[in-house]
Amino acid sequence: MTPSSKGHFVYIVECSDKTLYTGYTVDVEKRLTEHNAGRGAKYTRGRTPVTLRYVEAGDSRSWGLKREIEIKRLSHEQKRALFQKGR
Repeated sequence: MTPSSKGHFVYIVECSDKTLYTGYTVDVEKRLTEHNAGRGAKYTRGRTPVTLRYVEAGDSRSWGLKREIEIKRLSHEQKRALFQKGR
């Protein structure tokens, strides 16, 4: 599920307390490792381990930052719907 090539990605991780965190990165594997090592976002530091639930690829940093904001504005249920429809 983790993209191996570098690019522009928006992702959602589920924290150990079942909360969701949305972020932007150019390297999903590296970012996931950072979150789980406690070096990621301040929000996820006390909520490890985190599990990757959703990844969306785009063509630019601008796209990624805009899409991250769009997803962050969604409700918890709408975010879950993004990654549950793929099951």
